[in-house]
Amino acid sequence: MKKWIAAALSTTIMAATSVTAVAEEQIIRLATTTSTYNSGLLDKLLPVFEKQHDAKVQVIAVGTGKALRMGAAGDVDVVMTHAPKAEKKFVDGGFGVSPKSVMYNDFVIVGPAADPAKIKDSSDVAEALAAIAKVDADFISRGDDSGTHKKELSLWAATSQGKEFANYKEVGQGMGKVLQIADELNGYTMTDRGTWLAYEDRLQLKLLVQGDKRLFNPYQIIQVNPKLHNGLNVTGAEQLSNWFVSSEGQTMINDFRIKGKALFHGSAQAEVATK
Repeated sequence: MKKWIAAALSTTIMAATSVTAVAEEQIIRLATTTSTYNSGLLDKLLPVFEKQHDAKVQVIAVGTGKALRMGAAGDVDVVMTHAPKAEKKFVDGGFGVSPKSVMYNDFVIVGPAADPAKIKDSSDVAEALAAIAKVDADFISRGDDSGTHKKELSLWAATSQGKEFANYKEVGQGMGKVLQIADELNGYTMTDRGTWLAYEDRLQLKLLVQGDKRLFNPYQIIQVNPKLHNGLNVTGAEQLSNWFVSSEGQTMINDFRIKGKALFHGSAQAEVATK
């Protein structure tokens, strides 16, 4: 009987210790883009941060527009997105604090090998989009108010045709799904390079247009303003934000590879992109 009681007490103590450990592990809610998530970058970086800070980062992968709305509502502690104008509005409106430039990659235009619009190796993305519209080829747009969608719309606005053609399709999906739909329809789309490299081997699509400076794609991390909401993990948000721009975080971003190719380039700096 004494042995049974001792064993029961030991089990109770272990369970209580386990509960305490879980309670002490801080939860940090990060809203970020599907393109960042789909690339696999966070799977590489976050476990290192979590181990160092005894934390668990809950990643909510959505479009930039939704990520910023979640931040404004206080539903997350920190956001990492890639739409400079929307981010500036978020900060200027008092919803976010301490914006930090984290990294950049670029967008590319991909499409069918047959390339009916004849845009392969074009150095002008606006001309390439106009050519797609002219031949009325399928173009699959995310249509989800993401950073990618915002960039795409700005590029269409720079064309004489615009996006008003029959086979322009907004699907309201994340980047990975959009690539799959474009592949199934033998159409064109615009994607960030990171997601493209992560999905390239699964698709028949080909990379057709790259290199135009207008395709530059910067990312920022922004803490949600703690003055607006109770219950935010302010310390965790600050730790995560600082870690991404630290020497270690930047090195890991630069070293991340898929098929030997760099997906992102660290850009930690005092200035915040606003263009």
